[in-house]
Amino acid sequence: MKNRVLAVAVFAGLLAFGGAASAKGCLTGAAVGGVAGHVAGHHSVIGAGVGCAIGRHRANKKDRQAAEQARQQSQPAQGQSVSRNVSTTSTTR
Repeated sequence: MKNRVLAVAVFAGLLAFGGAASAKGCLTGAAVGGVAGHVAGHHSVIGAGVGCAIGRHRANKKDRQAAEQARQQSQPAQGQSVSRNVSTTSTTR
């Protein structure tokens, strides 16, 4: 029975987290989660799966923040004036 549950958990994890490109943060999260799950009552596989999900979430969050910071640095600051050719005279008919 344990082997069946383990096989289903591994298969579900492969389906949910398939692909080497999306593994950023998963390995450290899985390692920490596996140890925590083992200490919490021999739930290493569940802990590793949850740790992987949390690790990926944190890595994605860090990537979004870095992209946002890079985008803000590439735009001119709000206090800087941008020169525009605007005519101050108006014509009324």
